[in-house]
Amino acid sequence: MYAAQSPAGPAAGGGGNEVRTQLLIVGAALLAIVLIVGGGFWYVSGDDKGSDKQPVADGSASPGGDKAPGGGGTEKVPAKTKSKTLVNVPMPDSAEIVQIPGSWLTDTTYAKSDMAKVVGYNLTDGAKKWEIPLGANVCAASRWVSDNKTAILFDEAMPTAEKKYPQCKQVGVIDLNTGKLLWKATAKSQTGGDKPVTLAEVTVTGQTVAAGGLDGGAAWNLADGKPLWSPKTDADRCGDLGYAGGPALAVIRRCGGSAGYTLSAQALDPVTGVQKSSYKLPAGLEFAQIVSTKPLIVAANVNDTAKNATGVSDLFVLDDGGQLKARIPLTSGNYDPDCGATRVEECTHMVVGNGKIYMPTEEHKGASDSGRTNEIVSFDLETGKLTTDRADAGERSTVFPLRMDGSNLIAYKVPPYDGGGQVVSIDGKTMKQTVLMQNPATKESQRAETQYVPDSAEYRYGNGKLFIARNAVHSKSSVATDPYYIFVSFTTG
Repeated sequence: MYAAQSPAGPAAGGGGNEVRTQLLIVGAALLAIVLIVGGGFWYVSGDDKGSDKQPVADGSASPGGDKAPGGGGTEKVPAKTKSKTLVNVPMPDSAEIVQIPGSWLTDTTYAKSDMAKVVGYNLTDGAKKWEIPLGANVCAASRWVSDNKTAILFDEAMPTAEKKYPQCKQVGVIDLNTGKLLWKATAKSQTGGDKPVTLAEVTVTGQTVAAGGLDGGAAWNLADGKPLWSPKTDADRCGDLGYAGGPALAVIRRCGGSAGYTLSAQALDPVTGVQKSSYKLPAGLEFAQIVSTKPLIVAANVNDTAKNATGVSDLFVLDDGGQLKARIPLTSGNYDPDCGATRVEECTHMVVGNGKIYMPTEEHKGASDSGRTNEIVSFDLETGKLTTDRADAGERSTVFPLRMDGSNLIAYKVPPYDGGGQVVSIDGKTMKQTVLMQNPATKESQRAETQYVPDSAEYRYGNGKLFIARNAVHSKSSVATDPYYIFVSFTTG
């Protein structure tokens, strides 16, 4: 499903954006302190973004799903479903919070952003395969891969005492097979001037890389970095907030001033940037997110009515002409997707496939007094109505979807305090669950598996390999005794 799924961390900006950046960083630090003090380690109940191989950006109808919507998937039940640790990479201690967003899984390599670099690991034994030094920290990453290439954003320089928060101004493309930074570039302001603008997020679709932020953006050719187009400004003070990629390219475009913004969801030609369709979202919105580009599905928090701190009250399903096909209200039940506030491609825990959108329900009391559980349910994209689909997590466990595998749904089950997690395949017709991976229940393994922040860790599963990674490095709690890891991984092979 959504691989880059997780919030990529605050993006620095000039003027007001720089203040906003520092506030976001302080907020992240406070959250980290609360989580650490609360128990010495972080407990995961969900993710953005998981995928078998990294989500492909050239024709899947599901964000991160496979290209075979017809039936069965490619994931096979291994001879032994009980897993063991492949490799756990320790987290370096850092006095400051340093963003490390981005995880990608190919047939041969798992790649992960690290402090001022991206590192590739061999899937056979977990050994380091290659390393790309960047000379600056990664500030955002695409969740999509095309031709075994992906895109990242990284700062203009390393932090210094004089400039503690360098700006997020560089875009680059990485070849995940060879471990090479193929090219890097910056975007110029659409309102004039030669200074590179601050960027907030980046995406990939086919042979196009598109990056944007509040100050502007641009698009480049994936292979060689040749500039393709940049968003246009007009008298209505319109600007592109950010792009979503994968099987198609879409944008959330905002017009007007803070006294009354107007938001539109638009499908774009990725090569020319020309608008193909446009849908005007309800008045009063300042931001919106794109859950899927094909079909185009937009998430919004209309009138701040989102429940359970999910950040989304309604989903808008659009047809190819930009007309509203269905509006799905999520305030009528205890559903648990997650959408951030300031990035367009930031929603997690929602997967599109089989003409439906799947998401978890909120945790609730199980059969026992102390047990907590939940389910995966779905909505029909034609009617917007809740279907009869239901996949139960089971007692003392919770479940959330990772991605599609053909017509099957791949999901992760968060373990209880005395067990290991599971990866399951859920039949798209019957909702029958098949275990693909059962992780160890040892104390060491269980604590390593459950140390990641809900809704922001990066989950990647494929061919009997599971990787769970964080998207920020921070100082270790003085009361924590367990080791912290950049990522942990399991294998059934």
